[in-house]
Amino acid sequence: MDYEVGDIVKLKKQHPCGSSEWEILRVGADFRLKCMGCEHQIMIARRLVEKNTKDLRKKA
Repeated sequence: MDYEVGDIVKLKKQHPCGSSEWEILRVGADFRLKCMGCEHQIMIARRLVEKNTKDLRKKA
């Protein structure tokens, strides 16, 4: 998959706030993701994002 800044990624597991959608803020060896529910930000390895991606929505 081709990930770009601004895309919305739906991951397999939910965040504790209940949302499973994340906005991509940074792309590289690590991704910076922002939860669409509570706006919490995390850094996560690219391979984990690629492995756990359920759906990818491109930015408008």
